[in-house]
Amino acid sequence: MGDSVEKEGVSAASSMFSDEELNEISGSKRGLDYIEVTCGCTSHRYGDAVGRLRVFINGDLEISCECTSGCQEDKLTPAAFEKHSGRETARKWKSNVWVIKKGSKVPLFKTVLLKYYEQALKETKKSSLRSQKGRPCHRDEFVRCTKCNKSRRFHLTSKEECRVHHDASVDANWKCSDLPFDNLSCEDDEERASRRVYRGCSRSQTCSGCTTCVCFGCDLCRFSDCNCQTCTDFTRNAKP
Repeated sequence: MGDSVEKEGVSAASSMFSDEELNEISGSKRGLDYIEVTCGCTSHRYGDAVGRLRVFINGDLEISCECTSGCQEDKLTPAAFEKHSGRETARKWKSNVWVIKKGSKVPLFKTVLLKYYEQALKETKKSSLRSQKGRPCHRDEFVRCTKCNKSRRFHLTSKEECRVHHDASVDANWKCSDLPFDNLSCEDDEERASRRVYRGCSRSQTCSGCTTCVCFGCDLCRFSDCNCQTCTDFTRNAKP
C-alpha cells in the first residue's frame, strides 16, 4: 500500500524525511513536529497488534496501540508496545516492531524511521562519556512491586531505560510484570541485599549516593511529554 503522505500544514516535520521515503510506508502522515505511520508487532499466540507510531525530530518514539477498539494504551515506547502485544521474544523491538512498506511487513531497523532515534542515541553515548570524566551519571535505581513487595533493579544507561524507570517510579500500582525489558514475575527471587549495594557509581562500587552518580535532572532522565511536576519544572527551566 503506497499511501501518499498526508500533511497537516508546514511544520518541523516537513524536513524530517522526503516524500519519496514516506510514500512507500503505509499510513504516513506529517504532524507538527513528528511523522506518524501505521505499525504493528506480531505474536504467534495472539496475532498482530496494530498501532500508530510517531517519530519525533528529537529522536523520541511513541506508539498508540489500536490492538482492540477499547485499548487505552497510549504513548508507549516501542519496547513497551512489544511487550503489550504479547510478543514471545521480547527485548528486540527494532526487529519485532514493523511497518507496512510496499504491502509487506518490514522491521523498523530496515527503514529510515530510526534515523533520528539513532542520532539521539549517539548524543546520549557522548553525554555518557562526558559523565565518566567528572559529570554526574545515573546509578541503578530500585522500584518496589506493589503486588509482591520485592525491589527490582533499573539500569539507567539510555533514555529509554530512564523512561521505563521514571514511569515505574510514578506508577502507584507498578508490578514486576510491567517491566518491558525482562520476563520478570513476582515469583522470581528478589535481588540479595548484599548485591543491591552495587549501583554502578564510577567513584565507588558501594557508593550510597554522591555528586558523581546522582543526577538531579538532565535531558536523559527528564521528558518533555511527561506531565509530572518534576519533568514539567525541568522542561520549563531548561527553555532558553
